Amino acid sequence: MVAFFASTILSVVVLRWLPVYYTPLMFIRLAQQKSEGQPLTLHHHWVPLEEISPSLPLAVMSSEDARFLEHHGFDYKAIEQAAMRNIKHPEKRKHGASTISQQTAKNVFLWPGRSWVRKGFEVYFTVLIELVWNKERIMEVYLNSIEMGDGIYGADAVAQWHFGTTAKELTKQQCALIAVSLPNPRRFNSAKPSGYMLKRQRRILHDMKFVKPINSNR
Repeated sequence: MVAFFASTILSVVVLRWLPVYYTPLMFIRLAQQKSEGQPLTLHHHWVPLEEISPSLPLAVMSSEDARFLEHHGFDYKAIEQAAMRNIKHPEKRKHGASTISQQTAKNVFLWPGRSWVRKGFEVYFTVLIELVWNKERIMEVYLNSIEMGDGIYGADAVAQWHFGTTAKELTKQQCALIAVSLPNPRRFNSAKPSGYMLKRQRRILHDMKFVKPINSNR
């Protein structure tokens, strides 16, 4: 137990400063590609937050976690609302309420899944990164590590492979499309948006006007 807590706390402290070049999901996807006989594909370029379009944090907060700057890792209001929806409509797809902090903890330290064990670790790492990192760092790691397409991870890689540009030069419209794809980036392709994605894009562009910008001057 001592070794576990010491190693996990140390890793969170170290990653407060060092780039996250690889995540467990990247290796899982590579293993899946190999088992399916597909070419091994991994596109990932770490860039600091100041080299990412300021519209992208606004877009992902509008889409994924509007109270990101206000909560301390868990949005209890969103959790309550999701629970009520799931109780009222048990026949429909379950709604979640994971914050950007929770998704960052899962992406960097854990594996995909819905087990209670993994969820418990997610809570633990979310508390740790909220204590050790600031909001700018959490957003920076999130935007660099999250899956944004088939074999594509992070803002700069998706900017290059889907839009032929850099993370810093992404437009508001492109950022909104990327945000639309995040719940399922292997299904929703930000480079080839469907009618549903374009409708969600318009909604996110509207909501971005009311989200407080994140301060990248750390």
